[in-house]
Amino acid sequence: MQDGRHVVVIVDDHALFAQGLALLLESRAGETFTVAGSVTAGEEAVALVGRHRADIAIVDLALPPLGGVETIRRIKAAYPATRVLALSGTEDLSLAAAALRAGADGYLGKSADPEVLVAPLLAIVAGVRVLRGELLDALLAAADRTVDSLTERLSPREIELWTLLARGLETSEIAKPMLVSERTAKRMIASLLHKLGAANRIEAAALAGRCGLLDPDPDHEPAAR
Repeated sequence: MQDGRHVVVIVDDHALFAQGLALLLESRAGETFTVAGSVTAGEEAVALVGRHRADIAIVDLALPPLGGVETIRRIKAAYPATRVLALSGTEDLSLAAAALRAGADGYLGKSADPEVLVAPLLAIVAGVRVLRGELLDALLAAADRTVDSLTERLSPREIELWTLLARGLETSEIAKPMLVSERTAKRMIASLLHKLGAANRIEAAALAGRCGLLDPDPDHEPAAR
């Protein structure tokens, strides 16, 4: 912070938009935010954040040639404590999801009323992620469709393997109920992770939870003691 105000930097290839945004923040919330600087290229963003010790970076996702998503990823890698608000001129769900996965703390369309930008920024510095309700609904619906397509693409044996994996079993423990060798189990697990698009077992377990594979069976009665 600087003089009790949150330091903001802007990364946007439209200099006039960045200037207008800075003027808006300083006129509407100058006692809360100070805009320390802006750049028009994502390659300069990390240096900008570091130079001003920015609390918040507002990043346009349409940043040629690096791209806003990669810019966010680099900012977060270098300065994890800096909050990032992603802005986009489109309603591209895949782009929004990519920005959030890269570490963005909020996502707003550029069509949003700039007058209401102050509240999202305050929420972000408080550690709250910001996303418009309709976009969140769309992302959740898209995630549900992805989950459905995953389970449809997998065989019953792969579903069984996924369930065992998600329960935290070791490879040797998975091999026994699958009636295969430990080496074969390793190959099966690697193939399954690839099909799921999961980087590791933890991500696979999270996906299994979303698919309901870890839900208790309501027809299962606990064993008598």
